[in-house]
Amino acid sequence: MAGVAAIGAADLVAGFGLAGALVLPAEDPESVLAAWRSLPPDTAVIVLSDAAAEVLRAEPAVRAPDAPLTVVLP
Repeated sequence: MAGVAAIGAADLVAGFGLAGALVLPAEDPESVLAAWRSLPPDTAVIVLSDAAAEVLRAEPAVRAPDAPLTVVLP
């Protein structure tokens, strides 16, 4: 089954765990990149904080055709 993950500041993404998402708290650019790289292969959707999305904009793997769908929190 495809999974959902959330990456960003702990206070912004913690609640997604209640819905069954894999929560990967990341407070700085290095931890955001580490969280992205640690995603399980079956991840289909990733919820990102605005700060995490900004870090990942330059990451080529995010724009790959087979990359998971990303959604940025408002």
